[in-house]
Amino acid sequence: MEYLEFELPIKELEEQLTKCELIGKESDVDVTDSCKNIEKKLIKTKNDIYKNLTAWQRVQLSRHPNRPYTLDHINFLTNGTFMELHGDRTVKDDKAMVGGLGKIGDQSFMFIGQQKGYNTKTRQYRNFGMSNPEGYRKALRLMKMAEKFGIPVVTLLDTPGAYPGLEAEERGQGEAIARNIFEMTRLKTPIITIVIGEGASGGALGIGVGDRVYMMENTWYTVISPESCSSILWRSWEHKEEAAEALKLTAIDMKKQKLIDGIIKEPLGGAHYDRENAFKEVQKTIISAYKELKDLTPKDLVKKRMDKYAEMGEFKG
Repeated sequence: MEYLEFELPIKELEEQLTKCELIGKESDVDVTDSCKNIEKKLIKTKNDIYKNLTAWQRVQLSRHPNRPYTLDHINFLTNGTFMELHGDRTVKDDKAMVGGLGKIGDQSFMFIGQQKGYNTKTRQYRNFGMSNPEGYRKALRLMKMAEKFGIPVVTLLDTPGAYPGLEAEERGQGEAIARNIFEMTRLKTPIITIVIGEGASGGALGIGVGDRVYMMENTWYTVISPESCSSILWRSWEHKEEAAEALKLTAIDMKKQKLIDGIIKEPLGGAHYDRENAFKEVQKTIISAYKELKDLTPKDLVKKRMDKYAEMGEFKG
């Protein structure tokens, strides 16, 4: 397990507990009480840290190297039924954007999401979860296919942003994202969106227009990353913590502003501490959301979705 800077007190206590248990096994000394005391202290420390996380600490947890990524979620949810589909039929297959058909129980879904890598090699292969225009065009192709066959769409957001390279701009990055937002608002099939990690800027919004939008507890969703915001406002990354607070990017902030429909609870310490329970919570949320949407006619579905986004940001004096 890798530990973040603010988790170091937990690491220290866990190491003490391991040593204590080892002494108990390898010697005749009774260390039961000592181990129990360390365990109590560990539980208290975990609660104190994780129940009072700052916005920046949640950003750090959303990027934790052990955190489950899109394909981890999909593979658990679909239980071996996932069939990945490739290519945008124009340029190539973007490895940063994954999508395909899979079943939760007896219900088929079209799953689409950004995929990050686990190590240097796979991060380069997945372009660090930053999609090119062909990734967004692939996502739109799959959404249109889902619409054609009456299959609900599930999108999983986890990206530091769309790829900002010159070649991406030359191939129409801005147009591809704008086209997806436009087409998703009027897609005649249910769309369930979940932020499972980083939800940065248009890169996330390009697959983020949903009838129901949820955020996992330790994720963030905003127009710009705290580091980039800090570098624009203060000409330095040193104010990233301050920027994170000001951006109101946490799930709690987003729910308060009525920009999302709900928060998916994570195990104490984050989704990586207990992957199976984290996946189960996501599954429950998808099933519940689909039950709410499945009986709506395509016309009502589109109207409600458009009204939902039109009402965002309204201010009544």
